[in-house]
Amino acid sequence: MPLTDPNLDLAYGWTLGESGWHTGMDANLKRLGAIVGLSVTSRSTTTPPASPAEGDRYIVPAGATGAWAGRTDQIAVWVNGAWEYHAPKVGWLAFIAAEDRLAVY
Repeated sequence: MPLTDPNLDLAYGWTLGESGWHTGMDANLKRLGAIVGLSVTSRSTTTPPASPAEGDRYIVPAGATGAWAGRTDQIAVWVNGAWEYHAPKVGWLAFIAAEDRLAVY
């Protein structure tokens, strides 16, 4: 049974056949779920939360520690018990919940 992305409810985690097509598709669906309609909790939190909720997203600031060390400006997304990272592209728009404002990369 496929898993569901916590932000857009996209299904991934397929295990159909042995062609391997699902591996690339899973990565693409997880990426879409992470960045489409981007809303992050904060862009100033330097330490990953101890108990993140599924789908939590943060913009990693300079000086971040722990799992976020060396990931400055990337979007950190908690999915299936692990942080995944996405490097932003020029023009990406994100709502920063802690500041109640939009930011553009």
